[in-house]
Parts: sequence; structure tokens; C-alpha cells
Amino acid sequence: MINSSMEYGVGDNSYTMAGKLAGISKLVDDFYINMDNFPEAKKVRAMHSSDLFESKKKLAYFLSGWLGGPKLYAENYGSINIPAAHQHLSVGIEESNAWLLCMEKAIDQQPYEAAFKVYLLEQLSIPAARIRMACGRG
Repeated sequence: MINSSMEYGVGDNSYTMAGKLAGISKLVDDFYINMDNFPEAKKVRAMHSSDLFESKKKLAYFLSGWLGGPKLYAENYGSINIPAAHQHLSVGIEESNAWLLCMEKAIDQQPYEAAFKVYLLEQLSIPAARIRMACGRG
């Protein structure tokens, strides 16, 4: 278990708590396994290509920078506006909740301290809500 008394959201503390890129990549792998296996996530999974290699890489790189670590997404793909990047999709409450369920279960599988698991899921719910609003299904 990754254990620390670091303050989340300060500097690279959240990135470190998530296990840096290796830990984030494990989280992303577990997330996409859940997306493949959870019936609730069928619609969201259909929004992705059958080959998840690039999706996994982009999500891991995004989370790296978002959690205060290296800005790998920007370095490899340029800047991103998450809500605008998803605007072409049909994302409503059902899809957002399915995405968050897959992430919640993936977070549960990680060796993070309990308080960081709660913090991370709460933080991820913010862009999920913004994506819903950008898709006009707030």
C-alpha cells in the first residue's frame, strides 16, 4: 500500500500517491478492463476504438499531468480542453456514471491509501460533469 501523509493536490503529491506513471498506467489498465467487462459501460466502451492502446496511453499521459506529474499529454499530443475534446460524443448522466463506476472500481484495486482513493474519485467527478455539460446533456 502506498502510504503517506502528503497533502493531495499540492505539487506532485497526487502524482506520487498514484504511484507515478507506473501506478497511473496500472490504474488505466484496470479502468479499461472494467470498461470491457461492466455491462453498464457498454455505451461508453463503444465510443472507443477496438484497439485501446492509444486511448490507454492518452489517459495515462493526461492523468500524469493532471495529478501534478510530468505533462506527458501536452508533450506528446499538445494541449487539450477535456470538455471540448468530448463535445462530439453523446455523454449524459448514464454514460458519465458508467465511466465513474469503471474508474471507482479501478481505484479500489490500487494500493492507494483510503483517503487518496476518495479524493481521486471526487476530483475525477469534476471533469466528468464538465464533459456532460459540454455534450449538452448536463
